[in-house]
Amino acid sequence: MRDKFILPPLQDLRRRSLRDLRISVTDRCNFRCEYCMPADVFARDHRFLAKNQLLTFDEIEILARAFIRLGVRKMRLTGGEPLLRPELEKLAAQLSGLQGLRELTLTTNASRLTAARAAALRQAGVARVNISLDALAPRIYQKINRIATTPDEILRGVENALGAGFDAVKINMVVQKGVNDGEILPMARRFRGSGVILRFIEFMDVGNHNRWELRKVVTADEIIKTIAREYPLRPAVANRPGEVARRWKYADGQGEIGIIASISRPFCGDCARARLSAQGELYTCLFAGEGFDLRKFVRAGADAAELAARIAAVWRRRRDQYSVERAQLRVAPPVRPKVEMSYIGG
Repeated sequence: MRDKFILPPLQDLRRRSLRDLRISVTDRCNFRCEYCMPADVFARDHRFLAKNQLLTFDEIEILARAFIRLGVRKMRLTGGEPLLRPELEKLAAQLSGLQGLRELTLTTNASRLTAARAAALRQAGVARVNISLDALAPRIYQKINRIATTPDEILRGVENALGAGFDAVKINMVVQKGVNDGEILPMARRFRGSGVILRFIEFMDVGNHNRWELRKVVTADEIIKTIAREYPLRPAVANRPGEVARRWKYADGQGEIGIIASISRPFCGDCARARLSAQGELYTCLFAGEGFDLRKFVRAGADAAELAARIAAVWRRRRDQYSVERAQLRVAPPVRPKVEMSYIGG
């Protein structure tokens, strides 16, 4: 039987609606990027979640139904690296068929995005794909991700995504001063006019181990100035309310870029995103220290209506605006425990 959307509009204490859900399907990743899963912390003896701790696909589906009742219309599959989860296409098909969901997307490092896998995900209902790629120079790329994979392997994944016919393929580049800021222009040159949207992300203080420092941040203004010296840009309007990336189009019509500026231009004011960890915890902020355990209610037999009521109670108490508070300090914020990005996606 199809769900009936009977709940009133849901808002938090800052009058922000719930529209987007990011679903982590695994805490594992085959990369060890310094800003997410540094190799000295996530070493070979690191204890990842056991299989029985992960939400099953059916458990994710019933939670997805609950979130849709509350106004969620877009969902993103993340990790860790989501393509490490076997049969991810099956989950994509389950979610994309839900009444009320308008868009299902995926974030991946594309190291395992073969042509067949890309086609299967597209067939299963994944509309858009975001691919992480922080440099084109092999030495710089491997310095960041700490494994032997080359940029060429990821670029093959990009081509496979393009060939599968997704509505959009985006490249996400986390920029760090003194690490890969020299790659801003090479990346712009490579993807300009290619049909791929390149998005630059200011280096953020997510998790507890990425050694974030304010001096390592390359701001949105600096990125724009760097590109505009070679390719003039003009600002573009957002595609939808609450969009995290500010859009800029090439003046000659050769595509666009986006910049996610959590540090220099916080966007907490219209944040519409919730995050579901691989073990079923609800987080209302990327920088949260604690989540709300939904898995125990799912495994106790709660239906979508009961789960929706519990989620709504959490959202209505939400008041977090970490990036705004960080900006107001104008210095590095006090150190406090935060959930690791590999547990809830970016």
